[in-house]
Amino acid sequence: MPEPLRADREFHFSHKDFEEVRKLIYDHAGIALTDAKEDMVYSRLARRLRATGLKTFREYLNFLNSGHEEEWEAFVNSLTTNLTDFFRENHHFTILKDFLKHRHDRPIVLWSSASSTGEEPYSMAMTAVEAFGGFGAPVQILASDLDTNVLRKAEEGVYPMDRMKKLSSEQQRRFFLKGTGDRAGYVKVRPELRAMVRFFQLNLLAPTWPIKQMVDGIFCRNVMIYFDKPTQHKILARMKPLMKPDGLLFVGHSEALYHATDLFKLRGQTVYEHADHGKPRSHK
Repeated sequence: MPEPLRADREFHFSHKDFEEVRKLIYDHAGIALTDAKEDMVYSRLARRLRATGLKTFREYLNFLNSGHEEEWEAFVNSLTTNLTDFFRENHHFTILKDFLKHRHDRPIVLWSSASSTGEEPYSMAMTAVEAFGGFGAPVQILASDLDTNVLRKAEEGVYPMDRMKKLSSEQQRRFFLKGTGDRAGYVKVRPELRAMVRFFQLNLLAPTWPIKQMVDGIFCRNVMIYFDKPTQHKILARMKPLMKPDGLLFVGHSEALYHATDLFKLRGQTVYEHADHGKPRSHK
């Protein structure tokens, strides 16, 4: 018996449709959608039906499965959540500043693995400038995200003034240019800060990652909550050999790596280090 059409929905969206969407986004990006996300999925993908002119979710899913690359990109972008802010979870940047001041390796490479619209990697770059006292800081920030739309915004580096709330007036002057004319009410990241960050698209489930050098620190915050435990462990196991032996891994305030104690151990305040860091090496 077919499911009844909900009166509040423009398009029929069956539980079978939801299950297919859930499988597609899990297989492609590792994102595990719970039953509670059904309304969110409908709302976001209904926009794609309107944009493509398709009349049913069955038509849309057939269109996706035909291998249409541009629509796959739009599909993934629609179902990823990009909640971010400058200096979000501020204690991480206090720890990062102290960490950078005591690094002896040069250059220092940091990776923001879910950079969204850029607030996190730019906060990392600002912290580096403050730690070293100038834009000549020997620090490069790698900034990746699955969502190509947010990466374009991050690369542009333009933000409304209300995004500056957590920054001091000194930081605003030092790191941003204030817009005028039709850009009034907006700020733009200064070129010197922008030059410290390299943005690129990356799917954490991709068979290879375009990161060739060892990194000193990884920000992987509020990312793991979208993956199931086996997928989380798989991603962390790939990050571990990329991180220098005395490097740091920063995770979100609601994330804990109890299932990955073979890889990382808690250093404090949702900051982790290699599980074997500090242990004497055996000599055979």
